[in-house]
This record gives sequence, C-alpha cells and structure tokens, in this order.
Amino acid sequence: MLSELKFKAIRSSGSGGQHVNKVASKVELSFDLANSQAFTAEEKERLIENLQPKLSKHQILILQCDTTRSQHKNKDIVRERLIELITEGL
Repeated sequence: MLSELKFKAIRSSGSGGQHVNKVASKVELSFDLANSQAFTAEEKERLIENLQPKLSKHQILILQCDTTRSQHKNKDIVRERLIELITEGL
C-alpha cells in the first residue's frame, strides 16, 4: 500500500516568518483507493462506504498536513493519519 501513495509538497499559508513563501513544508498525500492493489474488493467497498466524506468523486483519498515547519515530519504525520483512517475504516 505504501508504494501506492503519492506525496506532494506545497507552500503553507499564513504567517511563518521570512521563509514562508520559499519553503514547501505542507504535505499533501493522495491515495487512489478504487485502483489500489492492497485491498480485496470487499475491503475496498467497506473503506469507500466508511470514508465517503473524505473521498473525491474518483474515490481518491486526499490528506494534508502543515502541522510542523518540517516537510519530513509533516509527511510522517500524514502517513500516520492515513493508516489510522484505513484501520478505522476496515
């Protein structure tokens, strides 16, 4: 499943000092649930049903994190959030 994740670094909004418009510390994770090879058809149905409010119309789960100023820490945080959502959804 982890190989199916796509990460994108984007600039955080709001105040943050002199580097706020130069550093892309916000991380966006996207996971194509409908085309994932990590789950059975039954598991996908359950996840789509339970995660529906968080899914796009193409069944893509998109999560963002800008909690810290570190792109690497934000990536770890968003990955942990995904695992929690998947665990709860199943």
